Amino acid sequence: MSMQTYTETQENLSVLLERASNEGEVRIKRSNGQVFILKPEKARRSALDVAGIDLNISTKEIVEFVREGRERQYGKFDD
Repeated sequence: MSMQTYTETQENLSVLLERASNEGEVRIKRSNGQVFILKPEKARRSALDVAGIDLNISTKEIVEFVREGRERQYGKFDD
């Protein structure tokens, strides 16, 4: 973790962003003594963001599987 002055931060923002990304955070100190912490935001992923699986089946086959499952559960539907 490193400490930078406010003036250094203004001059080197892209460098500090990279350093925060690599080190986890960067502390920035103003001339009045106030200190701020700059750190990257954690990436948020959806629980639904999963890799797909190629099952080598067609849409028609998937619909048939769903229909068969529903027929087993609820009885045969009239089309």
